[in-house]
Amino acid sequence: MSAEGGHGLPEPFAHVGGIEIPHFVITSWAIILLLGILSYLATRNMKKLPQGLQNVMEFVVEGLFGFFGGIMGEERARKYGPFLATCFLYILLSNYSGLLPGAAMIPGFVPPTNNISITAGLAILVFLSVFYFGIRAKGIGFFKHFFQPMAFLFILNIIEELVRPVSLSLRLYGNIFGEEMIIAKLSEMVPVLVPVPMMLLGVLTGAIQAFVFTLLATTYIAGATDEHH
Repeated sequence: MSAEGGHGLPEPFAHVGGIEIPHFVITSWAIILLLGILSYLATRNMKKLPQGLQNVMEFVVEGLFGFFGGIMGEERARKYGPFLATCFLYILLSNYSGLLPGAAMIPGFVPPTNNISITAGLAILVFLSVFYFGIRAKGIGFFKHFFQPMAFLFILNIIEELVRPVSLSLRLYGNIFGEEMIIAKLSEMVPVLVPVPMMLLGVLTGAIQAFVFTLLATTYIAGATDEHH
């Protein structure tokens, strides 16, 4: 079983200066590049009455920021929304990349969220962002919540904080990996019709997993930056 997620692709995709470049990293870079190009094309000639790609991107961004605002308020949504929206879009495209023809079969084309390294990296990024945004918002007062509601709960509060990135990464990885494995096995047994319903279900579950990850990240950041926390 390959370290790329169990699909048998050789490892690595390439070597650069003695550093191994796995297949899923290539797909991840492609998704990042795609998001960058779409953002540039949507904003290079912005109009008051949006059309085409600008209209689509504004619809997506406004929807996400509205969701964030419902949890943390409009002001903080504008401040932390770009980070959260980027997480959501990256995870969504990563999940959907596994539904495209040739996924995990073509060298350099492996769904990033099908690998624990990517999901763990995303979870650690959220973990660090909670501390970064919390300290920026409250200064040293951010650390007071580790001693609440009682000081002797400090150790338990620390453990709870450390469990969050583990839970985020395993939840996302487990769901996407399991879905990919089921689709792959069904494709081997009945390659014509049976995998189709699973792939349609994958469209839904891919969006749900991106939503759940972003929802939890939003909740964590909202709690860390809440003045009454």
